[in-house]
Amino acid sequence: MQRVIIAGVDRSACSRAAAEWATREALRRGMPLRVVQVVPPAPLDPVEQWPYPPAAVADHVVAELVERHPALRVRGESHTGMPAPVLRAVGEEAELLVIGLRGEGGGAGTTVGTTAAALAEESPGPVVLVPGPPVDQPPPRPSAGVTVGVDVRDPAGGALDFAFEAAQLRGARLHAVHAWKLPASAAASPFPVLEEDRATWEDHEVQLLSDVLRPWRTKYPDVDVLEDVMLFPPVEALVHAAEGAELVVVGRRSAPGATLRELLERTGRPVAVVPA
Repeated sequence: MQRVIIAGVDRSACSRAAAEWATREALRRGMPLRVVQVVPPAPLDPVEQWPYPPAAVADHVVAELVERHPALRVRGESHTGMPAPVLRAVGEEAELLVIGLRGEGGGAGTTVGTTAAALAEESPGPVVLVPGPPVDQPPPRPSAGVTVGVDVRDPAGGALDFAFEAAQLRGARLHAVHAWKLPASAAASPFPVLEEDRATWEDHEVQLLSDVLRPWRTKYPDVDVLEDVMLFPPVEALVHAAEGAELVVVGRRSAPGATLRELLERTGRPVAVVPA
């Protein structure tokens, strides 16, 4: 992959938020940014082209970004086709693909757009899905931290590497979250779990998480890591841990299908999905 970040854009508010997030990331990493607009092949009704044709979106976004960030190395480009397959193809050339969680074609009440859902599940490289500007909460501080979900029994090395690097670039703390559950025999028992048994099982999970993170702690010694085990379902644990975070990172293998969609719907934060 080239050392370039790609932002997929359209005329939606989420798209603008994604382009701004991608800009900050490109400047942080010292990489150029490509702003990519995908225009549907069928001609649109002239009314749908207001205030400017879709093909001009990339140029308008580039002009806005350069005005706010003069040091940014950026170029815009337009492609014809369906957004998901085109962005998936151009994403093969990128270090990182950034898109809005919902595009201009999303219906009322839509939280996760079809393009975002498809790329979250199929993008060949890391993809960051950015919600629109929050209306009921302040934005996170620049160093508010990175949260990563960890499956200690099947750890996603790519996601851990991405999360540690993201925290290091930001000079922020990494919150590593492992969701665990009671043994099947205890969960099925009609009797309450003894506190000493629960503590023993939790201590074991804590040790497993520490063992998984040890190689990355060695690789990224400057990253401050908070190790956290939670007796919650995975999505509940990540949603809880993501409060106030700047970025949430998950491995695609660790958050398949419906689990990933629920996470995207509920976190309200940019989510990086990293393939195996």
